Amino acid sequence: MALFEFNLPKNISNALGLQPKNPRGAQMRVLKKLLKRARYTAFGQKNKFDEILTSKHIGKKFQEMVPTYNYNKIYKEWWHLTLEGQSDICWPGKINYFALSSGTSEAASKYIPITNDLLRGNKIVMIKQLISFLKYREIPLSAMGRGWLTLGGSTDLQKGAGYYAGDLSGITAKKSPFWFQPFYKPGKKIAKERDWNKKLKEIVEKAPEWDISFVVGVPAWIQMCLEMVIERYKLNNIHEIWPNLTLFVHGGVSFEPYKHGFEKLLGKPIEYVETYLASEGFLAWQDKQNALGMRLTYNQHIFFEFVPFDEKNFDDSGEMVEDSETLMIHEVEEGRDYAILISTPAGAWRYLIGDTVRFIDKANAEIIITGRTKHFLSLVGEHLSVDNMNKAIQLVSEELNLSIPEFSVTGEPDGNFFAHHWYVACDQTIDEVLLAEKIDEKLIQLNDDYATERKSALKSIRVSVLKENCFMGFMESKGKIGGQHKFPRVLKGVMLADWKQFIKNQGQC
Repeated sequence: MALFEFNLPKNISNALGLQPKNPRGAQMRVLKKLLKRARYTAFGQKNKFDEILTSKHIGKKFQEMVPTYNYNKIYKEWWHLTLEGQSDICWPGKINYFALSSGTSEAASKYIPITNDLLRGNKIVMIKQLISFLKYREIPLSAMGRGWLTLGGSTDLQKGAGYYAGDLSGITAKKSPFWFQPFYKPGKKIAKERDWNKKLKEIVEKAPEWDISFVVGVPAWIQMCLEMVIERYKLNNIHEIWPNLTLFVHGGVSFEPYKHGFEKLLGKPIEYVETYLASEGFLAWQDKQNALGMRLTYNQHIFFEFVPFDEKNFDDSGEMVEDSETLMIHEVEEGRDYAILISTPAGAWRYLIGDTVRFIDKANAEIIITGRTKHFLSLVGEHLSVDNMNKAIQLVSEELNLSIPEFSVTGEPDGNFFAHHWYVACDQTIDEVLLAEKIDEKLIQLNDDYATERKSALKSIRVSVLKENCFMGFMESKGKIGGQHKFPRVLKGVMLADWKQFIKNQGQC
């Protein structure tokens, strides 16, 4: 089938915001719109949005007048009122939908407000991304009209006292436009299924009836789904049943550790597109083929601020300290890690989302996700980031020809010193000592602080290889099974204790 070239007229491209603009000016326009819409809410009145709007330096005034929040703080002070049905609290009107999000470390569900304004902004970004696919050389035009398999949360939302709650993916699918329904798989009936295992089985049974060109979802769950289809129909690869599979749109976690194992399931190369869609909003997207990073949605519906992720602004547990340094988009530096604060059209204000990013192209606001504020290891100053971990697993997987769909790391005592203990999912036979040596070797190459500490206080590296089902079973035991849930890359505290008890009860899986 012939491939095509597609160039959007410049005026249309500019109108859609597909071409890079001035991030600073665009962000100020977004902030003004947010403040104007919310100035008569309880939050807007308390924090004097009218006064901020009259300032010559609106960004700085906003930072001066409005405090920063994490989830617990904003829920205690404001969001609990929206959950109780009160209107005009942090955003105009009554909040009818809440995204349930527990992140990867919290035990209790978080209720994130979802508004039509937020969903509208998200949809516009999704359309921009869809249009950008037209510029990909390897994607045939016909692929746009085939099946899109999206593994997300149930559209059968939980009914609360005057509201509905569920995964953002489920809310989005439930409210998706009519014109998208013919392309959407697995379809309305299967999408409503709350039992994730039953949903996967039903998808596998329907697989031969579909002509899938795009798959969308978190890498671990997409990979599991493809493996189940291949096993069920005794295939050599997924392209034997879906020959037109062309594109994988992924997000939630770094794809690097999964890529080697994922490509073993393919009969031919496909395109990979990364997105940054959190429960709080659509934050960034890969807007061109083979891009190294994602472009922040700075000219749409989210105002961003950035907190340098260092000892000055965060404590040892990853909590942001009082009076942290906060920067706007034009004040950041390339190559430095930042935690993100967002303000959105759903009533999140200067809200710490919990992820860390690094700018790789400041002019175009292109970022990569480097980890979580609470998911890092620095027992003795090794400053081991999730980015380091992902890269090490990717390199080891390629060198040893392994599929490692999940992993996690924890710190533990080693006599008077310390050690790292890696838990690695791998269904292949592999020597744990060799795997530990290889991971250690790659991290020494990637991280100078780690290399230094391996000569002093960080005395040993241990690896436990477990079956993939062990990791999935633990997530299921926590009620975190589904398309938006990810296994924590660093285990600490209660989650670590529960994990150890789980694998003990399961005979070390």
